[in-house]
Amino acid sequence: MGFVHHSNYLKYFELARLDWLNKLGISYKKIEENGVLLPVIYSEIKYLFPLKFDDIFFVKVGIEELPVSRLKLNYEIKTYENKKICFGKVHLAFLNSKNNKPVGVPEVINLAFQKNYDL
Repeated sequence: MGFVHHSNYLKYFELARLDWLNKLGISYKKIEENGVLLPVIYSEIKYLFPLKFDDIFFVKVGIEELPVSRLKLNYEIKTYENKKICFGKVHLAFLNSKNNKPVGVPEVINLAFQKNYDL
């Protein structure tokens, strides 16, 4: 078939999210060490064209709004020829790691987004 399996796209989103947070100065590991988990609570992908095994591509990550109790991310995968492959959304909740109850956005994330985004 020569196409990348559809289940891999969420993995690409996750890797792009971790890289994006790291570039903003946010360590996912440190967030968890400080008692906050970020589980995915919603995901959606609209496939436009399939990626082929040898395609070179990039994933664009952005936020819809400054987070309060959840982080709403938008994604777009394009080839380097600028062909739009898919787009999607992932929402992550901020949970206390001890009791799995919702918590507000950690200050380090809030400050990084306010500094880097005009929403």
